[in-house]
Amino acid sequence: MKKSKGALILLLAIVVLGATSFFGARIVRGTTGVKSCSKDAIGLGLDLAGGVSITYEVEGKTPTTEQLNDTIYKLQQRVQTASDGSITEAQVYAEGNNRINVDIPGGSSEMFDELQEPGKIEFRDAQGNVQFTGEDIKTAEAVQHRDQNTQAKEDVVELTLTDKAAKRFYEYTAAHVGDVLAIYYNDEMLSDPKINGAISGGVATVSGNFDKDSAEKLASFIRIGTLDLTLKQLESKQQSAMLGTAALSKSVMAAGIGLAIVMLFMIIMYLLPGFAASIGLAIYTGLMMIALKLFGITLTLPGIAGIILSIGMAVDANVVIFARIREELALGKSVTSAMKIGYKKALSAVVDGNITTLIAAIVLAMLGSGTVKGFAYTFGIGIVLSMFTAIVVTRYIMQGMYACGFQDKKYYGEAKERGVIDFVGKKHVLICIAVVVIAIGFVFMGVHSSKNEGILNYSLEFKGGTSTKADFGKEYSVEQIEKEVKPVIVKAVKDNSLQTQKVSDTTQIVIRTKTLNDNERKALHKALVDDFGVKAKSIEFESYSAIVSNEMKQDAVVAVAIALVLMLIYIWFRFKDFRFSSSAVIALLHDVLVVLACYSVVRISVGNTFIAVMLTIVGYSINATIVIFDRIRENLNGSTTRNPERLREVVNRSITQTLSRSINTSVTTFIMVACLYAFGVTSIREFSLPLMVGIVAGAYSSVCLTGAIWYMFKAKAEV
Repeated sequence: MKKSKGALILLLAIVVLGATSFFGARIVRGTTGVKSCSKDAIGLGLDLAGGVSITYEVEGKTPTTEQLNDTIYKLQQRVQTASDGSITEAQVYAEGNNRINVDIPGGSSEMFDELQEPGKIEFRDAQGNVQFTGEDIKTAEAVQHRDQNTQAKEDVVELTLTDKAAKRFYEYTAAHVGDVLAIYYNDEMLSDPKINGAISGGVATVSGNFDKDSAEKLASFIRIGTLDLTLKQLESKQQSAMLGTAALSKSVMAAGIGLAIVMLFMIIMYLLPGFAASIGLAIYTGLMMIALKLFGITLTLPGIAGIILSIGMAVDANVVIFARIREELALGKSVTSAMKIGYKKALSAVVDGNITTLIAAIVLAMLGSGTVKGFAYTFGIGIVLSMFTAIVVTRYIMQGMYACGFQDKKYYGEAKERGVIDFVGKKHVLICIAVVVIAIGFVFMGVHSSKNEGILNYSLEFKGGTSTKADFGKEYSVEQIEKEVKPVIVKAVKDNSLQTQKVSDTTQIVIRTKTLNDNERKALHKALVDDFGVKAKSIEFESYSAIVSNEMKQDAVVAVAIALVLMLIYIWFRFKDFRFSSSAVIALLHDVLVVLACYSVVRISVGNTFIAVMLTIVGYSINATIVIFDRIRENLNGSTTRNPERLREVVNRSITQTLSRSINTSVTTFIMVACLYAFGVTSIREFSLPLMVGIVAGAYSSVCLTGAIWYMFKAKAEV
């Protein structure tokens, strides 16, 4: 590359860095409350920014638990996507035995109007007779079909009928070709499609000059189905952030400090390539902020986890590449040749690792709900951007620097000769250590269970409790509530697991605690009156259900299970050996159980962030494992050797060669999370502590377990 071209590349990199930094900074400033940049703010979830809370009451007789849960789940599905296309993380939960609360981040007025009358979906003929209802529809999705005549894509709504209704639907449509079968929602016609032919197979398509938004809106209405309950709105109120502005500002500060430390670490460890990676990382961060704004993502604490993990993966890709370049330089290659070969050899590990985790993100985004979706969106966007910056941006910056005079090998470093470590020989000891740590977790679970404390410390989101609303007569900030109000409540109810939330523009505070008995309610009532001068008449107690419903838990479990299966199938396909997939499964199981042990031993609250922590660890660990598997595959070089000693040598050498990568990537990701722990508020620390444990567990399983387990499987098969 000519010097002039190199200079042009560096100039372009500086321009891109400046632009992404400028717009990224505006978005961050707007998101953290700077009014002059407010129009550039990213949408924030209930935990970080609050929103509108709508309370509905069931009309008529008291509903059954099943009816209430069914309605809650359908409303949760309904508010997954706002009318403007932005991603929301609304919470829907029961209050008492005949009320439902819907908390919506930001309080979109359009969504508010749509939710006022959740009711019946009906399919009527031209005479107004109801032929089918929402109960006959299993799913409704907005999709794109290609017109068979014009080949143009059109937005349509695809309906999947229940097995019970499919035959009846076929018979009706066969007998009424050309007739209208209109779709009504609470007696308001949404669409009046004609029947073009007999519809078999239980899948029907509704078309009619839809665009993407209108198709999604119709699908959203249909998905709510026929509710057994008729709801009336009792009240709506603006809720403040659960975590407060301090949580967001401290998270941003922690991320900034962590990013600076990671950049410094990269420069110290990798010299000029590390400097290039730092520029790429800065560009990535700006691009990430811009992408979150453009895609209308609602950012919550689990979403921040997705960003942190993707930053770790961005560094990981660079570390893998730089290690390869240093190996080539140690073999006597020129700098240009080493860069070319290094990128080529590292590409398979980088791509495989990112695609595997991207599969998980896509599945979770499609099948998950609530905070799982938020995590999946930020994580998915981060994976794509991190791969782009590592493979493209950093590479061109390095080439530009080389062309401008940085051509001496001393700027790039060389791989040091390292004696091969016998990981396989120590496999029994390493496996025993893992088993002991996991066993400790199960022991603590048993001890807590015997004391009727629960094997894990489930948060209020998982088990529900008592909601207490009181008028304090004066306005408290979130920070004041944390320091002054919470300690008094904890003393009164003798429990630390509680949440508080302000009702905006009032002096009311909502206190959510465990389910209180009569004596505990009296104690809390007395404490509020005596310590804060709250008027007794303003105190209201009400039971509320788990915010994370059983259906949402099932959705999360199913999504994770499918994601894992697809990830492992991909590993099997890429490495042509099921033993790689099997080893990866065992490693992932180890990581999950170690983090579970952390939750049990330390009694960290298991809430919405628990799912995000587990997903983060799975994504992080599988990526590290693939790098080692890729090196084992390379060192085997197509060999089908049956010699156990040869296999042992290959595994040990592969792990040793990738050891610096495993350590450095773990260090950089750990730094990011540790900064969150050091500077974050209590809720963020409860989130970041198990994440740090998971990072260590993931590094341990990748380095100490996966290769050894693969060797055991392989050697046994060859005997």
